[in-house]
Amino acid sequence: MDRLDELSIFVRIVEEGSLVRAAARLRRSPPAVTRALAALEDRLGVRLIDRTTRRLAPTEAGRTFYDKARGLAAAYEAAMAGAVGAPVRGLLRITAPVQFGRRHIAPLVARFLDAHDGVEVELMLNDRNMDLIDEGIDVALRIGPLADSALMARRVGQVRRLWVASPAYLKRRGTPRTPADLVRHEAILGTARGNGSWSFAGLRTAPRLMGRLRVDDVETRLRAAREGRGIAQFLSYQVAEELAAGRLVRLLEAWEAGPLPVHLVTKGRAHRAPKIDAFLAFASRRLAALPVLAGNDAP
Repeated sequence: MDRLDELSIFVRIVEEGSLVRAAARLRRSPPAVTRALAALEDRLGVRLIDRTTRRLAPTEAGRTFYDKARGLAAAYEAAMAGAVGAPVRGLLRITAPVQFGRRHIAPLVARFLDAHDGVEVELMLNDRNMDLIDEGIDVALRIGPLADSALMARRVGQVRRLWVASPAYLKRRGTPRTPADLVRHEAILGTARGNGSWSFAGLRTAPRLMGRLRVDDVETRLRAAREGRGIAQFLSYQVAEELAAGRLVRLLEAWEAGPLPVHLVTKGRAHRAPKIDAFLAFASRRLAALPVLAGNDAP
């Protein structure tokens, strides 16, 4: 086996934390990956990976070797890509929040596949922030402040948290003019921790909400708001169509918090294959052009 190929296999094993996942990403059999690791350890005369029945992790020698191997493998891939015109091929694993992914990322992925015959995409729509290293993600769309400074991020826009209600609800119950007015209204809340209260710009103490309906799904909560069951809070892109069509009305604009950034996130440049750079270039300019990412989506 080519020595650079061995390095690439070792790097993938460390990053996936699993021989099976590494084999799947490399499109090789697990025995072939295991043999490559064993041959590398024999040649170096040192154990690089500690294996248990539940997981594997690099040894101290393995972590040191990984840092060097990753740089060599990335440099080789970059040199090869430059020599042959950066071929865009292979499996690309992308994640995004469920509703944003359905509305905006899935159509982008379809067009990207049309433009690149050698690419396959796994699109995982999940409102949980999936770990790029542990879960083998190439590109993630993240909404909100970024906690992991080790990731590479490309900002593509911003959104806001908005309060909305249907015209029928407001006709029946009146329109709140200040946060204090919410004590006389029904709230449609989420089920996650922290969704039992809303924060307001300029207010230290939020009013107590009367929320008899709690829903863990955005689309279901949105339908309840359209049906006039109460006031709800959404990210601006989630209600842009309803606001434009008049099915929902924006409320309490003066108390909205500042915008939340939206980024495309990847691992460091050393991990970036041409397929990732190609998707970032393709998706970032198209996402940046979306009106829903301008951060002030009310008509």
